[in-house]
Amino acid sequence: MRLGIIGCGNMGGGMASQLVKNGFDLTCFDPSPQNSGKMAALGATTTTSVGALAKICDVILLSLPKAAVVEAVMAEMLPDIQAGTVILDTSTSEPATSQAMSAKGAEHGFAFVDGPVSGGPAAANAGTMTMLLGGDADAIETLRPVLDILTAKTVTVGGSGAGHAAKIANNMLCAANLVLVGEAIRLGQAAGVSPENLLEGINAGSGRSGVSEVNFPKWVLSDAFDSGFTMGLMRKDVGLALALAQSTDVDLSGFAKIADIWLNASTDISDSDDFNAIVKHNPKDV
Repeated sequence: MRLGIIGCGNMGGGMASQLVKNGFDLTCFDPSPQNSGKMAALGATTTTSVGALAKICDVILLSLPKAAVVEAVMAEMLPDIQAGTVILDTSTSEPATSQAMSAKGAEHGFAFVDGPVSGGPAAANAGTMTMLLGGDADAIETLRPVLDILTAKTVTVGGSGAGHAAKIANNMLCAANLVLVGEAIRLGQAAGVSPENLLEGINAGSGRSGVSEVNFPKWVLSDAFDSGFTMGLMRKDVGLALALAQSTDVDLSGFAKIADIWLNASTDISDSDDFNAIVKHNPKDV
């Protein structure tokens, strides 16, 4: 397997380290000289263009910031993608983009699988990510040796675009739960219950979530706020949920108020801050 990664930042770089550590012959491309230097230091080969990478790799991972970048990268390397190549997009992209890339693959002889990930940079570096997969079953099976290294769990949720739709829904719930658990903590404190005791009670009951079980103990109550995922990235994902709802004519009126908090009411919290910092937003302070 000739393996390549395009995009070697926090997530792509973590995946690269796992793959090199496990003996894969890896070729990387990143426009940042600093990121490219880190990949070379790991023992990976670096290239100067996505086309050069596509010419020599038959499995290509994308770890890119948004759908528009995925589309631009795919357009640039399309002439150089070899027949039979499998491309795995681990970005948080858009279902329509994955479906369009999959259609191009059918036309040009390659497979495009959407596989957005959860767990952040720590999980990428540890090989313990969760990945939601959408695409052709045979292509996913081809990826299995790579998935076994990078993930602790994979879930195939459907055909092309399904992985990104499921990831958008997941992040929508995460965004909502951060706001709601933050409000629950303030309510408990006002009633004389400590955050630690309140979370213990919630996590023993039906109100528990990944946010109450992981985010609050690990990044909020500890005052660490260093998950590696930013406010700007979650704001983008909140926008993706609203856009997907509009394009599919789904009513998200219950989520709309929370989306407004992320996109409009919390502008005092910088895009560069950790996304868990949304819990610091209190309308009474505005």
